[in-house]
Formats: sequence, structure tokens, C-alpha cells
Amino acid sequence: MDLTKENKKHIDSLSYEQLLSQWRFAPMGDRWFEGETGDYWSSTMHTKKQEIGQDEAVQVSKDIGWN
Repeated sequence: MDLTKENKKHIDSLSYEQLLSQWRFAPMGDRWFEGETGDYWSSTMHTKKQEIGQDEAVQVSKDIGWN
């Protein structure tokens, strides 16, 4: 999906936990994770993970779970 101003604004507004949760539980083929928008989602999630640190990122992952 092309990265629009609206998509970028939405992605930027999400916390690391929200980004990871949607990444983990999105249905196969979810357009948010394709093309430029998917690349931006991934890089933003990585940046926010670095900002919160490894210990908190691990805890967020555990809190979200896999169900």
C-alpha cells in the first residue's frame, strides 16, 4: 500500500504495544503491512522498540501473547 499522509499519521500515533499487537494478529494479507506503508510500519515499530528498551519490549510481547 502506498504511504499516504493519513497512514503515516495513524502509524505515528500508535504505541509500540499497539503496533506490535496489530502486526502479530493481523490477518494474512493485511494491506497495512504491504508496500511503503508496511515498510514504514516496520521501521516505526523498530524505532519505538529501541526507545522503550529491550526489557520493556520483551514485557510488552509477553503481555500481548499469541492468542
